[in-house]
Formats: sequence, C-alpha cells, structure tokens
Amino acid sequence: QVQLVESGGGSVQAGGSLRLSCAASGYTDSRYCMGWFRQAPGKEREGVAGLDGDGSTSYADSVKGRFTISRDNAVNVTLQMNDLKPEDSAVYYCAADLLRPPWSQAQFRYWGQGTQVTVS
Repeated sequence: QVQLVESGGGSVQAGGSLRLSCAASGYTDSRYCMGWFRQAPGKEREGVAGLDGDGSTSYADSVKGRFTISRDNAVNVTLQMNDLKPEDSAVYYCAADLLRPPWSQAQFRYWGQGTQVTVS
C-alpha cells in the first residue's frame, strides 16, 4: 500500500505562482508513473500533468507552457504552476502506480486526498 499527501495549495492572484508537492510513504517504487489531476466544483476530475518512470512528461493543453511536473526523489513529485488563471481553481490530486503509457486516471490505484488551489 502507498500513501500520498499533497501540499502547497492556497489562494493566489491571477498571474501568480504556486508549487504543489506530493509526498509518498509506505511501499514505494522509483519506477512509478506519477500524475497530477484536478477537479473543480461541478466538473469531472481531469488530468493536468504526468511523469513516466523514464522521466518523460506530458501536460494537458490548458496548462502547457505554464505548469511543470518534476520528480524530487524516488517517487515524490512537484507541480510548479506559473501564470495561474481563475480557471485553474480546483482541488489538485496526485496519483501513482506502475503503469505503461498511454495511461488514464482510471488506471491509478494510489491517490492523495487533494489540496485546494484558488485563483482570483
């Protein structure tokens, strides 16, 4: 079993930046695929950024050029969010699993509880 805890959320003005972190504990594997997802009120949870075990990254079109996903150590990851927009407001979740691309959020077994991001 793996436990994931997100942190770094908060309130920021449009155009500002936030850095989210995902800390993993329990059984972890450096080969895990890591992902960031978000869910706004009344909307389905959507993919934001992904990091494959080989270091390859992927981003939703809506955040390309503004967000950056990176691995800090074995399985801990960060999401640097720049030039934030009101439409970025959501609860952000990290997820992890041993997956092969292409992957979707339904395939992830391990999820954090989320951290709120509010942009105004």
